[in-house]
Amino acid sequence: MLEQILSRWNIDKALEQVMRNKGAGGIDGMQTDELRDYLNANWQSLLAKILEGSYKPSPVKRVEIPKPQGGTRMLGIPTVLDRLLQQAISQ
Repeated sequence: MLEQILSRWNIDKALEQVMRNKGAGGIDGMQTDELRDYLNANWQSLLAKILEGSYKPSPVKRVEIPKPQGGTRMLGIPTVLDRLLQQAISQ
């Protein structure tokens, strides 16, 4: 199943979805428009880490957002790379 998740077709589809959703970057500061270039430069090493089981997701960025009734709630923002992998798994 891991081969299906990491297939070129599935990763391309996940990349399109993440870029379409946009959203804030995580703790690494990478934005969605930088993700394609990052993958082009680092896909082989990322793939090797995932397949050997040494890939570790980055910590989630915590942001407080206001609630309509007053007060705030915490929101976790993963890195765009982790969002890409989550989307690939979801598909």
